Amino acid sequence: MIKISKIYILDTSAILSGKPINLNDAELFTTPKISDELTPGGLDYKNFQYLREKGLTIHSASKESVKKIKDVSKETGDIGRLSKADIELLALSLDIRKKDDRDVVILTDDYSIQNVANAINIKFEGISQSGITKRFKWTYRCRGCGKEFKENIKICPICGTKTRNIVSGKKDI
Repeated sequence: MIKISKIYILDTSAILSGKPINLNDAELFTTPKISDELTPGGLDYKNFQYLREKGLTIHSASKESVKKIKDVSKETGDIGRLSKADIELLALSLDIRKKDDRDVVILTDDYSIQNVANAINIKFEGISQSGITKRFKWTYRCRGCGKEFKENIKICPICGTKTRNIVSGKKDI
């Protein structure tokens, strides 16, 4: 009998890539919101169904972990860059890590997911891309007056100009 040593949490990019995932020594998990991003029919959905047949299971994350991910992503500045599906995926990885002592690895090409995963000490692997090598801290800067904001503000309250996302800090991983 094969010992299952890893737990992979699959993001949409891992499913859509069509690239092979080592199913021999791993359990596969995803969330309902990731599942909802896949439209029935077509090659992508068939790949998803194949993974389901091979053991991919769908689980919801706890509200406690979702709140934790939102708090951490506010700290890293990724909150405006993550979808609800991304937040749920990260939260599920926290829930599983609490219950299991095996390696939990998120399979994703999404740099914001990787950034937050690194901040909460969850491993990640890129599928089609190599993955991040530095953890970023994002802030928002007004294009007009240059004022910086920690929170995701779309319009500057000082001058009324749109803000943009900028890197305010980098840390090697």
